[in-house]
Amino acid sequence: MSDIQTILDFGEKKRNKNALFTFIDLFAGIGGTRLGFESAGGECIYTSEWDPHSQKTYFANFGDFPDGDITKVKASDIPDFDVLLAGFPCQPFSSIGKRQGFKHATQGTLFYDVARIIEEKKPRSFLLENVPGLVTHDKGNTFKVILEALNTLGYNVSYKILDSSKFGVPQQRKRMYIVGFRKDLVPDDFEFEYPVGTNDKVYINRFLEEGAEGYGISERLQKSYIYKLDDGRPMVVDKNSKIHVKTLVASYHKIQRLTGTFVKDGDTGLRLFTQSECKAIMGFPKNFVVPVSRTQMYRQFGNSVVVPVISAVAKQMAKQLGQSIAI
Repeated sequence: MSDIQTILDFGEKKRNKNALFTFIDLFAGIGGTRLGFESAGGECIYTSEWDPHSQKTYFANFGDFPDGDITKVKASDIPDFDVLLAGFPCQPFSSIGKRQGFKHATQGTLFYDVARIIEEKKPRSFLLENVPGLVTHDKGNTFKVILEALNTLGYNVSYKILDSSKFGVPQQRKRMYIVGFRKDLVPDDFEFEYPVGTNDKVYINRFLEEGAEGYGISERLQKSYIYKLDDGRPMVVDKNSKIHVKTLVASYHKIQRLTGTFVKDGDTGLRLFTQSECKAIMGFPKNFVVPVSRTQMYRQFGNSVVVPVISAVAKQMAKQLGQSIAI
């Protein structure tokens, strides 16, 4: 399917007249951000994701086949929308130097494509998601360029690091959320009110399956690697574990003892998380379809967003979008 055909297919879809706002979903992965913004009353009218395995999962759940490489898509071909969503990869930027502007400073990075689409389409708002390390990436230059670029484009910008463990999932996962509203839609002293979550803890033991088959870690690997040192690692959980697990990473399938969390269960006594457990850890619905291999499943959830966090941010943004109409 060609890029332009995908755009046309989205444009021909019957629009939801009851939607509170429209949005586009860039670097969409498997659609976690889309789920969050749909829960806040939004309607997705365009999406882009280059990875074929993620495209397959996205299509299986939403019926929309994501556009491919965003660097090859003309901003003018994307339909008008209210909110831009993007969880873009973090890359080094050149120094702005002698007032060269964001186009020069970000050329060759994927943030450049986010910025050029914002410049062309002038959406009412945007949400950008990234890792907390974005603040210090490239000695702080990356984040400086991003904020200056978004300000130059005419947006009131704020950012905050949120931990998913405060939003009803059993995982410690901190992410940076950058929210912007077009300056003509908000007061000069406007400050976006980020959700704070709750102190009601949800722990992994609630979601663990018993007797799960096919996810076992061999006894040989346990002896030679997993338990090779008596250093309290890796993190092992069971039905009595009232804790938040470590951040689920895209390389979870590689069974890394320092970063992984494993379950005391299964044929060998120790196993990886099951598909349903991964869904719970990331806040995806139980009926979310995963039509790919187990390795790809771990990569996709590990690269995704935590849906309840996105939902909470989306609802706050939707509330402000409603208020901004009157300004």
